[in-house]
Amino acid sequence: MITERRNAAAAGLEGAGDEIKEVKARQVLDSRGNPTVEVDVWTRSGAFGRASVPSGASTGIHEALELRDRGKEFGGLGVSKAVSNVNERIRHEIIGMSVLRQRDIDMLMVEMDGTPNKRRLGANAILGVSMAVARAAASYTKQSLYAYLETQQSKELPLPMMNIINGGKHAGNNLAIQEFLVEPVSASGYSEALRMGVEIYHTLKNVLKDKYGPSAINVGDEGGYAPPISKTEEALDCIMTAIIKTGYSESDIKLGIDAAASNFYASNMYQLDGKSLSSSELEEFYSRLADIYPIKTIEDPFDEESFEDFASITKRLGSRIKIIGDDIYVTNVGRIKKGIDEKSSNASLIKLNQIGTVTETLQAVRLTKEAGWMVVVSHRSGETDDPFIAHFAVAVGSTFIKTGAPARGERVSKYNELLRIEEEMGNTARIAKIPV
Repeated sequence: MITERRNAAAAGLEGAGDEIKEVKARQVLDSRGNPTVEVDVWTRSGAFGRASVPSGASTGIHEALELRDRGKEFGGLGVSKAVSNVNERIRHEIIGMSVLRQRDIDMLMVEMDGTPNKRRLGANAILGVSMAVARAAASYTKQSLYAYLETQQSKELPLPMMNIINGGKHAGNNLAIQEFLVEPVSASGYSEALRMGVEIYHTLKNVLKDKYGPSAINVGDEGGYAPPISKTEEALDCIMTAIIKTGYSESDIKLGIDAAASNFYASNMYQLDGKSLSSSELEEFYSRLADIYPIKTIEDPFDEESFEDFASITKRLGSRIKIIGDDIYVTNVGRIKKGIDEKSSNASLIKLNQIGTVTETLQAVRLTKEAGWMVVVSHRSGETDDPFIAHFAVAVGSTFIKTGAPARGERVSKYNELLRIEEEMGNTARIAKIPV
């Protein structure tokens, strides 16, 4: 079957110059200093694509599997097995195929793996190849990556959703909530939105330093500050102070929360702010926050298996707040379909490495949009300097992009790439608006 798929794809070549000539994977480091997979792809015409794969810390149990060595090197986190799977297995199957046949190449790798979660070859091996193929195809067609992947003609750039206070698994403080975000919704363009977020981030630095001392401005995995705060409202108050001191209002800047609630859920209760809360009590907590603060998005408010609780809060708050599913969906079409059927949210977070191929990620985006839900393209806490998701967010018309605070090189690389894309688009560039 694999050989038949490969031959069928090869038979549809657009031209000899687009055939894959060589594939090479290597082990590199991510932003946490852990190994990850980087892949290079060359075509016979000389087109080239390179991609490196991110890694999450707060991961859903249904995500595609990162293949790790589990040996002595790098504390067991080496990826030499995944690298070998690219160089010794995948490479031999896709050499000679047209780099323009993204779906065929992706589905061939899925078939080669043969497991529901890509545990045999490793989602990190498969995704590295998939992303590098897309880059090489864009190079071959002499297009920017976003233009090559484009699924619509909207020419919209995403609003930055900046994680400026870190908690949960992304920081070493006592905050249970994982991310506190600012969303510059009044911006007329991407560069203005970026500037607004940066200004608030720097003002917040002074607010935290004045209130808690110099150690409060240490940063977490995603570049947000990790102050010695233990209460949710205390973090939100600090951000609101920074917004006002910077000269903005609640109509200019909305707030977002990524609860990542699976991380503080145990024995059917949620451990938050020194309290043990039931699902209904936690819903009341979120509702009260939404009445006090200009919150526009709440991500993963409940445990990743709690479709009914997601549906309850969406019914209650969904007319004014976007309830975003991340760990509950993990960019998986089957789980997104279940969420649609049960009305569990009105937005879906999209992460390429949760599912493991560009093709399957595009399918997840398509299903999300067909349901009338908002799309949010996201980074991971263990990132690389690869700005692939900046292009992907533009290509699919994502309303928001989550790529951390405007600090740390692996975060800034995405923000800066979007500035370049905005410049390339010229007068046709528009900033996305949050759907009602």
